[in-house]
Amino acid sequence: ELTLILKVFLALVLLTLSGSLQVLLLVPLCEHPFLLCSSESAGEETALDLMSVFLQCPPRSQQFRCHLLVALTSVLICSSCAGSRSRASLDFLDLLLQVAQDTSDHHGDSSPLCLRNTAAECLREMEASCPGLLSQRLELLGGLRQQETSRLHQAYAGLQVLVLRNAVLHLTKESGAGAAQLKALLGGPSCADQDVFQMDANDPAVQASLVLGPMGRVPTLPTGPDCKELRSILSSLLEESYLLSPLCQAALLHRLIEVVAMAPGIPPAIFRAQLLRLLGTNQVALLHVTLLMKCAFTDSLFSAEDEAFLLKRLLVLSQHPVLSASERLFYMDCILHFPENRPISCGDSDEALPVLLTPQLASILLPTVLNDSATLLARLHLQALVFLEDGEEEGGGGLAYIYDLLGALLHMVDRGGSRDLVVTFFRAAFLFLLYFHHVERYSARLSQQLCQLYLQHPLLAPHILNLADRTQDHLPESDWAVGLLQGLQRAITGAPGGQLTLPDLSCHLKVLSRAAEEGNISPCSTLRFLSAVFTSSLLCSGSNWCLGNGVLGVCRRVLLHPSLDSLFGPLADVLLHLACNYGDSDIQDHARLYFSLLTTLSREKLSAVLQGAAEGQVKKRALSCVMAESEGLTNALSVHQTDRAVLRLTEAGPGPLQEPLFEQLFSIRLHFRLTDHHYHPLPDASVPLLHRQRPPPELTLTLQPRRPHPTTIRVAAIFTAKDGLTWHSDMPDLHVAFQQTFLPLPVPSTWSRASRVAVFEALWEEAESEAGVWAVSLFCCQLGEAHLKALLQTHFLPFLLSDSSLEDGFRVLWFLPPRSHVLLKISREDDATLFKMATDDRQLLPHINDYLLEVTSTAAIRQLGSEPEHRS
Repeated sequence: ELTLILKVFLALVLLTLSGSLQVLLLVPLCEHPFLLCSSESAGEETALDLMSVFLQCPPRSQQFRCHLLVALTSVLICSSCAGSRSRASLDFLDLLLQVAQDTSDHHGDSSPLCLRNTAAECLREMEASCPGLLSQRLELLGGLRQQETSRLHQAYAGLQVLVLRNAVLHLTKESGAGAAQLKALLGGPSCADQDVFQMDANDPAVQASLVLGPMGRVPTLPTGPDCKELRSILSSLLEESYLLSPLCQAALLHRLIEVVAMAPGIPPAIFRAQLLRLLGTNQVALLHVTLLMKCAFTDSLFSAEDEAFLLKRLLVLSQHPVLSASERLFYMDCILHFPENRPISCGDSDEALPVLLTPQLASILLPTVLNDSATLLARLHLQALVFLEDGEEEGGGGLAYIYDLLGALLHMVDRGGSRDLVVTFFRAAFLFLLYFHHVERYSARLSQQLCQLYLQHPLLAPHILNLADRTQDHLPESDWAVGLLQGLQRAITGAPGGQLTLPDLSCHLKVLSRAAEEGNISPCSTLRFLSAVFTSSLLCSGSNWCLGNGVLGVCRRVLLHPSLDSLFGPLADVLLHLACNYGDSDIQDHARLYFSLLTTLSREKLSAVLQGAAEGQVKKRALSCVMAESEGLTNALSVHQTDRAVLRLTEAGPGPLQEPLFEQLFSIRLHFRLTDHHYHPLPDASVPLLHRQRPPPELTLTLQPRRPHPTTIRVAAIFTAKDGLTWHSDMPDLHVAFQQTFLPLPVPSTWSRASRVAVFEALWEEAESEAGVWAVSLFCCQLGEAHLKALLQTHFLPFLLSDSSLEDGFRVLWFLPPRSHVLLKISREDDATLFKMATDDRQLLPHINDYLLEVTSTAAIRQLGSEPEHRS
């Protein structure tokens, strides 16, 4: 690897190369320094060669020199040379400082200014990656900042404050360090003779902010009152801070807050002159750093009036119409984490309301249905905390308002709201339950309304079940989730089954399966419902695998229920009926297996079989021989997911399996899912057997177009492998091309060619006379006569209505189900071939143009023995 790098450097030395090529050769070093310089010795040698190239570059190659500095920084940091203070890294620091001090750019040329800016950024990166590297250059950096009048002043200020912060932090970790060491560090007479100290860059205190946690954790430096040098530097930086951009101001103030927090000899009042400007700012970054300042210094800098003003300003900004939604959400989050002068709670991340926030003040943030989703949920969260703190959980007006808002959202969902509205409602319901689940009259009413909503919209089952699961996870002491599941079970089993549809039944099975997991809910009514549905209707005679698997899922949960002994008869009847009458063989096999387990094993052994693998239990030899022979029983009852596609659909012809793991597949069930609404849904297809050594079976898919457009069909397969396990595999997508929708003219086969041409001419006259219904266009290309005939013979023969005996060429008609037509008149004029087209569906024109471009492309004509000269 080092040899390769040296060759690159030799190429760079050749100054006859263009500047862009020189920069391009540096890209691997900038993007992959860990790979190219994996050792410290390789990084050292590479850096020395790069610095040699830099010194040989002419001054006019400013862009290349900037990229050289960036490459050098990447190599030295990533190869650990900078961390170990190697000779190359120290030489590079001297080079960067020399470039930064070069003020020859004061004559109107911006190129040297760009080079100095790059050097400043490289110095900042070196110091950030290796804290303390520039600690002995503080006086020099301060001089650069004070002398600079260009935009580089901002970069030098940020660099100086970063080095100052790291230097003070290092002194706080040294035993016996005090004012003398700090004075020497800031520019005393012995500063140049001191050794460069090293800090661990992986230390969390070095990289993380020191003022985000409790201030008792901030390390301090015992300086005493004698801190004139440090105070002078801080005052100078603060006086010039208004010249910086808002983001650079925020970064500068953040570092200065840390320095003052570590130096008790500097009073926080040094920030007082900046406070008025910061409290009135409309910049997010500056307001955030103001809150950090308040968190660090509390009442030693902020008075009670300042605190009240800042809180009211956050409330106003949280609902200001001019601000973006993300900014308003940020300000609301600041209210929840407001740093008080005398905080009651000392938690680092607990959300708590400030004492000064009363319900009257918070009323301007009441949520409404007109708010966007994120704003509504954030306001609801805030108001819930306000009402809970104010003691309104027993029926106050605030709680009633929140519940009325939930009712309005529920009504909008019931009336067919969007998916975003549905998600918003259920998140709002979860927040309400999280804080007010103990208010029985509201939580019980919400449970009833959710049951009624489910009966009207069973497709909401995943959202309702997720609400129950999350409520149960966060409120384990509450029985609200169990009550909701029990109510859903009663609603499903008590509803009339005359109008039950398959999609609704699939949703009901998911809910009943989840309800059967609760030991406090009796599954008797569930089994009666299953028995009534599958024995008194034609559902059981169908072959819907997904529906049958849903029923088996319910039965599996019932097999694990504590009251299984009292459910033996009804459950056995359901399983036996499935095993004998269901239309899918895989469902029959699993139902037969469940029936055998139910009638053979005791409840304890049955639970061990079904739960052992899920809970990681090791099956003991004390179980019966049936158990010993069924080590993989739990795996056999599960559907496993393959890690890659093992099947594929191809056009008729050889199509071998892609994965050698599956030599023989049985009971293959293919499921098709459309990606748009251009075609009617495809039913599932079954293939009984697939063997690697045998030709694959042919499967005919009949598409019923709504609109004859190209589409993509997602395909998935469920099958049983040779070892008896059931697998689910996603298959490669099935692409339906536009030309696959073409059909010949739908007329009786006894019609003559002249009759077909007459139909074409009548349609063409209609297209020319009714411009509002038909669309007419023209496609041109250059094809020889022989090549045109070959094209017609290959692509248009089934749709060709005439030969070249007609004066204006050939006639081609495509019929595209269900009711679209495309007419083509193909003729030659001079050296051009014209495709005049007409269609009664103008949305087909782009697809027709793409198809003609494809069949007349260079590659397509080359296959016919020719090559087109031009297409337009």
